[in-house]
Amino acid sequence: MKIKPFSYLFLVIGLLFSDSLLFAQEATQKKLSVEELFSLVLENNPTLSVSKAGIKIAKQNVEVAKNLQLPDLNLSASALYIGDGVLLDKDFSNSTTVKMPHFGNNYALEATQLIWKGGMVKHTIEAKSLQEDLATLNYQFNEQNIKLLALGYYLDLYKLQNQASVYRKNIQLAEQRLQNISRFYKEGMVTRNDVIRGELQISNLNLALQVIENNVQILNKQLLVALGLPEGIQLLADEKLLQTNLEPSPLAFYQNDIDQHPSVLMSKKGVELSETATKITKTERMPTLAAFAGNKLQRPITTTSPALDMYSNGWNVGLSLSYDISSLYKSSKKIQANRYELEKAKAQENETEKMIEVAVNAAYIKYNETRSQNSTLAKNKDLTEENYRIMESKYNNQLAILLDMIDASNAKLDAELQYTNSEINIVFAYYKLLKESGKM
Repeated sequence: MKIKPFSYLFLVIGLLFSDSLLFAQEATQKKLSVEELFSLVLENNPTLSVSKAGIKIAKQNVEVAKNLQLPDLNLSASALYIGDGVLLDKDFSNSTTVKMPHFGNNYALEATQLIWKGGMVKHTIEAKSLQEDLATLNYQFNEQNIKLLALGYYLDLYKLQNQASVYRKNIQLAEQRLQNISRFYKEGMVTRNDVIRGELQISNLNLALQVIENNVQILNKQLLVALGLPEGIQLLADEKLLQTNLEPSPLAFYQNDIDQHPSVLMSKKGVELSETATKITKTERMPTLAAFAGNKLQRPITTTSPALDMYSNGWNVGLSLSYDISSLYKSSKKIQANRYELEKAKAQENETEKMIEVAVNAAYIKYNETRSQNSTLAKNKDLTEENYRIMESKYNNQLAILLDMIDASNAKLDAELQYTNSEINIVFAYYKLLKESGKM
């Protein structure tokens, strides 16, 4: 058939367009290592951004608390209109009007400085500093949790991508097997039932592959949000991840530094904060000693008769001592409440340490379990592959039925999936051990 010149043109344009689409698709893919994953988490994760803002707020609250060390200054100015005075007898008769200067001004400058209040200022600043430490430790705690969460998404995505690859390979094998079955059917060596079973297996495999690919897109979206990356990027796991040597250290290595775990440090800071709150409450029973100074300028002078339309200026400086007597019977209940809070904080500290010990021990056991499972599943994978080759040879020589062949294929597929998942489970279990011990 003769091809028209326009057909050549459309063919070339179509090839160029398809190449550009392929390039665009490849350009949206991003292979990500675990180190890059953690770096993006620290830089862009929305939850960690909230924790970072909490640290800034706590740091600024410390500076606000330090303002209690500074004197209070008050400057005031006022203008007023003064009406004429009226003098009355005791029986409110015989009123006399006294002329007054009608316009007046007042200017005042006052300063006060707290000298002593039982250490209230020092303890308040200390409490705010402890809250800043808690905000920092909370960030570290969230950092480890978010890292593990993002790693879980990442490894689940890796699992699904591996599963999709395994299914595609098995679909190719099933299609090749169907070609052989179709040839046998044409030669009258098998029945139409074998062809239908082969087609049904391929249909089921394609359906399962579609579900996996949909789950890949869902998980990819979750991971993009966790990493703060824009839409349209298809993340790919780095296959070198499984080649990393993740040999664990002895259990004691992960348990020795439990006291430096962010959760334990947070509980210890909670105890210190409760102790400081008790000290602040006790200062309510202390007297307040303060220094003051002032300067006042005002007109008119109304203390003379007649009133003088002149400015008078006066200043003062001194000390004031005050005591809230009601604190003697009001503060005791507050102090008792603070003691209960302190007991609770100490109990939480002990509970946190015990729970982390249990979590580290469980994570260590589970990590070794994944390694053992991987070794067993590797053997299972080799056995199912050998069984599949034997059944395929038998079927091709008419020594086995198609049902046995399909069973061997399904067993091979299941073993391959379990083995690839077990390798990824080792990585997750290792990082979970690091997270539980506070070393991630």
